[in-house]
Amino acid sequence: MSGGDWKEMFNAACEGDLALVQYHVKAGVDVNYAHPEFLSTPLVASIIAGQREVALYLLEQGANPRLGSEFDGLTPMQAALKHGQTEVAARLAAMGVPRAP
Repeated sequence: MSGGDWKEMFNAACEGDLALVQYHVKAGVDVNYAHPEFLSTPLVASIIAGQREVALYLLEQGANPRLGSEFDGLTPMQAALKHGQTEVAARLAAMGVPRAP
């Protein structure tokens, strides 16, 4: 895996390009990696960008529901609640993530 593949997946997650995210996940790109230039995970970034389908897909593919974004200072649940992603917040809660810290 090259860093470019992760970066392309990260950007696709932010843009809502689910097909491209799926391609990279199937190619083995780590959904829990936070590149040192970005300091964010694709999951938190997709939640903040309002990309519900991508966020739910990343969770299905093993994205850590508790892994926060250093850059944003938010966990996935905090991002979902802050940005009105109620379906994502519900999925996180169903995975055992508390709504409050």
